[in-house]
Amino acid sequence: MSEQNVILEKITAIIRDLFDEYDGPVTMETTANDVAQWDSLSHVRLMVMIEMELGVHFSTSEMQSFKNLGDLVNAAAKQVG
Repeated sequence: MSEQNVILEKITAIIRDLFDEYDGPVTMETTANDVAQWDSLSHVRLMVMIEMELGVHFSTSEMQSFKNLGDLVNAAAKQVG
């Protein structure tokens, strides 16, 4: 299993926990627009949970550049790998 797949699985678990009403797909193309509960406050919580789980840190400008989960996964993989 690739590093990206492992990271996506961990992020999927976090999303399922944080957005307990969301049971749709979580893919590299998933965005905040796909999850009804994903607002600005929950976004901050999500990013903190991801950083803690993966042992990574994203700058504010880096977070703002993510267009989808794929961008986030790839950025995390660079720090983990």
